[in-house]
Amino acid sequence: MRSRLKWVVAGVVGLAVLIPLGTFVFIHVVEGSTPARLSLSSTPATTGASASDPLTGTAAGDLTGAWRPTSASQVGYRVKEILFGQSHVAVGRTNKVSGTLTIGGDTVTGVDLSVDMASVASDQDRRDNQFRGRIMDVATYPTAMFKLAAPIRVPSTAGSTTVALKATGTLTLHGTTKRVTIDLEARRNGATIEVNGLVPITFADWGIPNPSFGPISTDDHGELELLVVFARAA
Repeated sequence: MRSRLKWVVAGVVGLAVLIPLGTFVFIHVVEGSTPARLSLSSTPATTGASASDPLTGTAAGDLTGAWRPTSASQVGYRVKEILFGQSHVAVGRTNKVSGTLTIGGDTVTGVDLSVDMASVASDQDRRDNQFRGRIMDVATYPTAMFKLAAPIRVPSTAGSTTVALKATGTLTLHGTTKRVTIDLEARRNGATIEVNGLVPITFADWGIPNPSFGPISTDDHGELELLVVFARAA
């Protein structure tokens, strides 16, 4: 009887050790490292940009016109996951971004962007299936959208290669539309304009179910991150 009890205790202890160990291996070896946050390119081109105003240049109307997202754009999410005490930041992204950025002189007069939510992908199929089905229900809500509500005056920033901007507009996620203000960094990079930022998202505020599933639990919030690279519309 005592021998049997010892085996039971040993088995329980073994499981208590193996589960966290297996989880650690899965998160840190199988899944690998978490992708870095989206950011402006590290080596910007300077052709066509002015030292006094890196985004618009000094000539009035230098970038006036319509600009569209390129395939170098990325929009996605970052959410902290916990599996048996081991934490990991889940990241999913897509480059399926469409729409228009409109500039008149030194003012951004319009931004209208759409993201194909069904194309958002992470490094795990199981997570992606949950995202597209139960969590974001992409069959019902196939796109996320942002529409600028107020013009953005681009400031003069002598000696800088990046400008800080605030974009106020309406963001639509999971069929819910809210007014948001997004802190952005923008920079002209040769023939393109790069715009980088993030939006904190509390899931319940947008009617999004908590992403927790099975043994994986998540925070009740995450981040929507973006790096949109615009090229002049043909």
